[in-house]
Order: sequence, then structure tokens, then C-alpha cells
Amino acid sequence: MNIAQVEEKVRTLICDIDQAEFLFNLLDCYGKPKASITRLKIVGKGSYNLAKNADEVLWKKQVYFKATDSDKLLSVIDEMKHADVVAKHQPRFIIAINHSQLLAIDTKTADTLDVSLAELNNKFDFFLPWAGLEKAQAQSENPADVKAAEKMAKLFDLLRDNNAAKTTQEIHAQNVFLSRILFCYFAEDTGIFEPQKLFTNHIASHTAVDGNDLDDYLSKIFDVMNQEHRKGLPDYITDFPYVNGGLFAEKLPVPKFNRKSRAMLIECGADLNWSEINPDIFGSMIQAVVDPGQRGNMGMHYTSVPNIMKVIEPLFLNELKEDFEKQTDSKSKLEQLLLRLEHLKIFDPACGSGNFLIIAYKELRQLEMAIFKRLQELSKDGLIPLSRIKLSQFYGIELDDFAHEVAILSLWLAEHQMNQKFKASFGNCAPALPLKSSGNVIANNAVQVDWDDFISATAENEIYLLGNPPYLGARNQEPDQKSDLALVFEDDEEFKDSDYVCCWFIKAAKFISGKSAKYAFVATNSICQGEQVAYLWPRVFSHNLEIDFAYTSFKWTNFAKNNAGVTCVIVGVRNREEKAKLLFGQDSYKAVKNINPYLIEGKDVYVRRTSHVLSDFPSMVIGCMARDGGNLILKPEERNSIVKDYPKSKPLFRKLYGTQEFIDGNPRQCLWIEDEQLDLARSIPPIKARIDACYDFRMRSKAKTTNGYAKIAHKFAQRVAGKGGSIIVPKTSSERREYVPVGYMDKDSVITDAAFVVFKHDPILFGIISSKLHGLWVRTVGGQLETRLRYSAEICYNTFPFPDVSDKKKKIVGEKSMAIVAIREGYPELSIEDLYDPGSMPADLLQAHQELDTVVEQCYQLKPFYSDTERMETLFKLYEKMTGTQNA
Repeated sequence: MNIAQVEEKVRTLICDIDQAEFLFNLLDCYGKPKASITRLKIVGKGSYNLAKNADEVLWKKQVYFKATDSDKLLSVIDEMKHADVVAKHQPRFIIAINHSQLLAIDTKTADTLDVSLAELNNKFDFFLPWAGLEKAQAQSENPADVKAAEKMAKLFDLLRDNNAAKTTQEIHAQNVFLSRILFCYFAEDTGIFEPQKLFTNHIASHTAVDGNDLDDYLSKIFDVMNQEHRKGLPDYITDFPYVNGGLFAEKLPVPKFNRKSRAMLIECGADLNWSEINPDIFGSMIQAVVDPGQRGNMGMHYTSVPNIMKVIEPLFLNELKEDFEKQTDSKSKLEQLLLRLEHLKIFDPACGSGNFLIIAYKELRQLEMAIFKRLQELSKDGLIPLSRIKLSQFYGIELDDFAHEVAILSLWLAEHQMNQKFKASFGNCAPALPLKSSGNVIANNAVQVDWDDFISATAENEIYLLGNPPYLGARNQEPDQKSDLALVFEDDEEFKDSDYVCCWFIKAAKFISGKSAKYAFVATNSICQGEQVAYLWPRVFSHNLEIDFAYTSFKWTNFAKNNAGVTCVIVGVRNREEKAKLLFGQDSYKAVKNINPYLIEGKDVYVRRTSHVLSDFPSMVIGCMARDGGNLILKPEERNSIVKDYPKSKPLFRKLYGTQEFIDGNPRQCLWIEDEQLDLARSIPPIKARIDACYDFRMRSKAKTTNGYAKIAHKFAQRVAGKGGSIIVPKTSSERREYVPVGYMDKDSVITDAAFVVFKHDPILFGIISSKLHGLWVRTVGGQLETRLRYSAEICYNTFPFPDVSDKKKKIVGEKSMAIVAIREGYPELSIEDLYDPGSMPADLLQAHQELDTVVEQCYQLKPFYSDTERMETLFKLYEKMTGTQNA
């Protein structure tokens, strides 16, 4: 199907839109097989539709679709985007439509579409990947890196077609082969091989055009580059120098070539200038070559240099540079600094393709050159520098075999580049060949390796651990990763809810304890939020360690696309010492006495989950859980239709609110049937049918508890209720909102388990939860879903420290909170989402909140707080006081 045909079909589609059939017709426009569309439509066994809700369609790898009557499509698609099924089934497109509008997200490119249905034909190209036509992707900043990776991808695909690697040994041989080829390309363009293009030209002139002898020729070349003595060998082989270093030591089979793959091998060498390649960037991109699933991320996959510098500068580089600046007039002290560089050891226990190691190596070599230049200026005896920094000082462990091979290669390439710079500055450098051994990067599971056996520490060594270890939430881990966590946590149950990255923080803590060593890792911000704080940091600090420096939460940014979903922190850890710590924000940093596990200035404290309310507050519980298969919950129009036909059914319905319904101001309806109303309910056919369907759903479940709920098929599985009104608190809230949006509910409203509820109309409590102080507490200790705030009764509410205050102060808080309610009621046309949007929050509502903030904060201290840091320090101090020994 060509583009013109797709466009014409979409134009026809929008002339007569049937919402129920819209997605199926749209898929047909892009040439999806009719048989597949039919299987997507059917219900039950054999259906392609994996969605559990009737208004949704989920086709694995293809689309996640929802038709809704809501005008808040942004909220709908945001909820869909963060649904668990997206990560599990990886639909290419997420689409939400209502009666007039369509929103869509391309999950591969991160592009978005917001268009009226009537104008969809003008944007038809958005869904062209369904027709096999991919959109062009932005290149990285260095076209040479991307072009080289693309060429290598083509070569790899051609070789794989004729050389299927199935066993571990075959895959390893393939990986080593690619590393050797990459080295030869680099060597022939950077003066390691002479003349230029030696490798490419020899292949072109010494092998058959059909490629049938190329594997044998390459084997001979690889063998000779591992032979120091080559007497009696022909010149066309001995033109290649002795390389050593282990790169060509292993005798491995070479892939078979044909005409096409031989031509591509020559093209990769002839058409590219490999001296322009950055080893630190290219290493990660070449990983994408052997993993087709990552091909779309070439040029966007690696850890960017600015992010790496955030780790290595405060960890060790800044101090070394400061020492250099202080000692520029002392030859002896500069010599001591060179000696210090010579004894450094840099270790990345999750090194990938070596990005962190390479940047650290380059930075240390540059500092060394600056020291030598100054020594030459001070010296009167013609100092001839010789670099003392060796690759053997750099250690790495990487689970992936190919990434580990690329890391070794990339370090060699980086060494050669720095040697060239050294030669340009000082007229001499160590010879490029033979390569020095770079055996300190190994392929293994770093969690299972004893790091003390891998990297020895002497009195004169300084060891710095660094990197970007894998982070996977507790619900996304494989069994092997669970086993790793269990090992590190010594089978303590807390491992079950811990992020995988905790393995590295805890192992590194044990390793550096008592040594002249530090570590710093990039990690997901979840390790400094919520219940994970109490799981991880006591284990780290128990080794007499402390946080040395930290970068608070920041969005991961290599290039614009495909990075929005990761919010990170960087945390450096050291042995305890009387020295300031550095706390970095977005654009600045400050020296502080202590950084606690929440990355706040202040004493170390752990806010632990608790079922008991710390302050004098009523209990907060999670709302009602239906577990009904969608049978007891209705759209408003469905309820209205039943009431119209059966007026006596009216008392059986109630408004239903979860987080989304409360934020949007669009409640659903639910059947709320007491036991004494069951006969009435069963006398109404559509309600009886729903009760029976709920019974069937619960009986079909594999969970015995759900089977038990079949006895009360007319009721929600779990009900919570009070005698009067209630306060609803959303489970999640946008990080853009300064305040947690809460609301009053009347006694006839049902709150679902998608929100929390306090069964009391309490203006004082309403004001406290609505305050900036409480919002800051939630933001700090509650944890986040990506960057959305996550509320928890046991973490956020039960632990919130509120002091004993006079009735007079409580009364003022209540009055200020009621003023907020009154102002909100003056905007009936605006939802909570509209009212609390920071860009459009009504001025009088904002002022009312600020007045509430003032009186709530005066409950803690009379003088105004000067910063959020002071607010959190005050809250943590009160928490410590109120919990006493519980926080030990």
C-alpha cells in the first residue's frame, strides 16, 4: 500500500465516523490484514484484544486505544501512557479519542499528535509505521558516529543472514569478530596501521569478489597480528603489525562472506574516516548494532558526557584539579600529584561499553599533560615527559559479553587518541603497538563477583567506583535479579520491594568501608524517596559511611527524544570524615554539614511505613475495591438508561470517584446494593444480569479470596464507609502542582481504591493536607511514579508530624481551609485539574492557599520559613522527636 492510497482511505474514514468501529477502520486504512482486525474485534478465546476494559483495545506491539466521552483527553492519554500494560505489551501507538478529538503518542519516537477527527487526513502520516513506513529520526550531534553505526548495522545484518549464532560460544565469536574489525578500521585511519586504509585495500585486492575466501584471509590476518615473530610469512600478511594485548589472542572462527557482505566490509572502511569516531559515544551505539531492538536509539543510547562529568568531577576530578592549581609553583608537589595519579584505580561495576571509564581516562590524561607542561616550565634540565597513567588502572565488570568486548576495544582506542595528543604536545609518546594488556574489564555478573578479589587495594591506592548501574523496580525484575537482591540483602524480606540498583549501592558500601575509596552512581530517584529509603540507606551507613555529594532529581537528557521517562539522582558516598558535603540543585550547589537519604540538608532520618497515625488525625484508608470485572461500575448514561426504564432502581446507584474522576470532575456510577435491597435489585433484569456477571467473574478467578467474594456478587469486594461525609485524597498528582488537591465528598459518594479517604468532614484536617508543608512532605518522602507525586496513607499521612497546638490556631486553620472551599465553589465550570494548574490557577484561590500556608506554618514556628530546606529540616526534627527510638 502506497502513501496516496493511505491518505485517500483516511479521508474517506473521517467522512462518517463510527466511534465503536473507528480503530478497526483506521487500521484497515494502513493495510493491516483483515483477518487480524477481525480477531481484534472478537471477544474471548483467540482474540488479539488484550484489554480488560470494554472501552479499550490493546493489540500487542501495535496499539493501545480508548474511546471516551471525556473532554479531558490529556488526562486520559496520560493515564494510558503510564498504565502497566504499556510496558508489558509495548504498543507502538497509544490513542485516545472522544466525539471530536484524537490524541496519540508514538512510543518509539516519543512524537505526539493532537488533532480534530475532522482533520485527521492532514496528519495521516503519523501512523505510517503501521504501513511499514518509518519516520525519519534526528541524528546525534556527531554524524560520523551515527553513520559508522548505521554502516556496521548493515554489515552485521548481512553476516547474520549467513552465520546464525545460536550457542554462547558462537555469539562470543561473533562479538569478538566485530571488535577486531572495528579495531582494524580505526587503526588504518589513525596511523596504527601504515599506510592509510591498509586493511580495506588489502581485502579489496587480495580476496575474491564473491567473498568465498575472505573468512580464510581474515583468519590469517588476525593470526599474524598475534605473532611477534613472523619469519617466512608472505609480505601481504606481514604488512599487518604485531598487535598483542589479547585482542587477537583467542583462536575463533570467522564468519562466512558472500559478494554483498564483502562489498559492505570494504565500504565501511573506504567511505568512513574512523579517526573522527568518539570511542566513548560509539561504543554504546555499536551495542545497538547487535541488538536490533535498540536500532532506533543509535546516537541516543549512551550516557552523555555532561552526565558522566556530574559523577566524576565531584567524586575525584575537581579535587585533583584543585590540588594542581594550588601546587603550580612546586616541582616536588607536582611530582607527588603525578605519583598520586599513577596509583589511582577507577572501577565501574556495571561498565556497559565503557563510557564512564573512557571519560575518566581521558580527563586524567589531560590533567597529567597539564602537570607535565607546568613541570617543563619549572624545569631547567629539559624534562622529557612519559605518561604514567595506564589502562591497567581501569576496571570494569559487565554482564553483556559484547558490551564488555567493546569496552576493552574502546579503552584501547581512547588510549591511542590520548597518546596522539600527548605526542603533539611533547613530541613523544608510548608506541601504539604492541597493545598493552587491558584485562581488567571482564564479562560477569557484578553482583555475584567478590569485588575485593577483583580489584586489590594497597595503602598507596585511591579507588573510585562510578557508573550507571541498571535500575529496575521491584515489579519489573527477572528471577535472576531477585536472586541478586536476596544475596545482597542477605535474604531480608525488604529485598522484595527494592530497586535492583540497590545491589550496587550496598556492595559498594561494603567494598569502600575502611579503604581510601569512594563511590558515586547514577540511579533512579526512587532510592531517595518512599519506603526504599529505609530499606537501602541504613545498610549503606552501617559501614561508617556518609553521603559525600548528591545531585537532586533531574530528567535524564542525552538528546531530546526517548529520555523523558527517566528521573535520576547522582549520589556519592564516602567514609565518614569532618569535611563539607556538596548538594547540587538544578543550576547551583552548596556546601552543607550533612546530606540525609532524602537528599536534604539535615540529620540522617528514615521515614518508615506505619499503620499508626503519628499525629492527632483520624484514620485514612484506601477506598472501596470493586473486583467486579467491570460489572458493578457504569457510565452515567448507562445508569440513566436503567433508571429511565426502571425508576425503582434509582436508590441502587451512587456516584463513584477515584483519583481521575475527582481530578476531572466527572464521576462514574456504581451499583451500591445493601443486603435488604438484593430482592429489589434482582427484580430489575439489567441489574440482575450485572450481578450474575460479577458472580461469574469472581468464580472464574484463580484467587481464592476473589472466589469468596462471589457470595456477595451484588457488592464491591471490599467496602469502606462512614456515617457522614468524607475527604478524598488522590493516589497520584502532577509534580507541577504545589499542593495536594483534596476534596469534600458527601455521604452518598463512593470512593474507589484509586484514592484514599478520611471519613470525616474536618476543615482543620482539610487545611493541613492542603498545605504547602504537607505537599512538600509528600514530595520528599512519598515517592514518585516517574515524576508524578505518589500519595500513601502509611508513608505520607500516618507519618506526617503535626505539633500540638491551641484550639485557637486550629480554628484559624479551619477557617482558612473553608475559604478555599468557598472560592473553589465559585468556579463551577472548572475541574480540580483546571483549578490547580500552576499556569492558570485563579489568583484568589492561590492567595487563599498562601494564607492557609502561613497559618499552618505558624503552628510550627512563628517566624516565616526562608526556604523549603528549612521547612523539611523542621519537619524531620519533629518527626524524630515524635517517633523517638522508633527511628533508630
